[in-house]
Amino acid sequence: MHKKETAGILAALGSALFLGVSPVFGKLAINLGLSPLAVVALRTSLAALLLFIIVALFSRQSLYIFPVGLIGCILAGVINGLGSLLYYMALYRLPASLGQLLYSLYPFFLALWMILDRQAPSRLTIIRIGLAGVAVLLLTNLPASTTDFTGVLMMIGAAMLYALHLPINQRVLYEAPAPTVTLYTLLAMSAVVVPAYFIFDRSLPTSAAPLWPMLGLTLATFLSRLSLFLGIKHIGGMQTALLGLGELLVTLLFSYYWLHENLTPLQWLGAFGLGLSLLLVKFEKAAPDKHSGPGGWLSWIRPPDLPKEIWPPYQ
Repeated sequence: MHKKETAGILAALGSALFLGVSPVFGKLAINLGLSPLAVVALRTSLAALLLFIIVALFSRQSLYIFPVGLIGCILAGVINGLGSLLYYMALYRLPASLGQLLYSLYPFFLALWMILDRQAPSRLTIIRIGLAGVAVLLLTNLPASTTDFTGVLMMIGAAMLYALHLPINQRVLYEAPAPTVTLYTLLAMSAVVVPAYFIFDRSLPTSAAPLWPMLGLTLATFLSRLSLFLGIKHIGGMQTALLGLGELLVTLLFSYYWLHENLTPLQWLGAFGLGLSLLLVKFEKAAPDKHSGPGGWLSWIRPPDLPKEIWPPYQ
């Protein structure tokens, strides 16, 4: 396995770790008095501000991005910003376990978006998607209860939008470094979620509400986005998404230690299945370091002055 693949796998697993704790911090912040729109606006804008300060102070060259790449980041950020709004509004209405089940379906939607972009998954990847899907169902096995179908639809919509922004960012990452893509995507997300808060909410937290859940969520957002795009750059969006399903294991672990929740036998079986799906990444062939063909729906995302007949570059 090449060093870039190893770095990509570690980055994707790091993203899963931070994404796994994000719902815990988000739910705590909501339970302690913040509205869902306030939570998503604060965590996104603060994470974007933190990254901008770091880049401006220590890596100013990372502020440059080719114009079409900037458009791609803005498009991905707007899509993911809308998805974040749906996610936190759904998290307010649904149990965390059910919400994670629905949101963890995003690799299935990602496979659809990538097929439309002429990037069909390998046979092993399809097997891993199926194995992970069964594992997710087992991990989030819930007793019968009344279901909030509005929340269900919101969470499915959030999963579809999250999956949609990944191949867009993957195209930009062919030519731009991960911190640059992360910064401009977070800024575009902030441009969506902050106005949404001021237009539709504007509620203020109570003075007694502790700040530590929001600080934890902000840091988790910052680190998860940076490691997410680093993983996509080195191993591609699909493999990063499948490894990102490890966030369910993280959520279960934190639930066990913080909330004293025990796993059922079916959940243990699901944990084993998901772990097997993650381990099978070792047998995946390296993704070709090239763009998909000009017929893909994202073929317009490429540096300037490169005619289609010589696209992709650097072959």
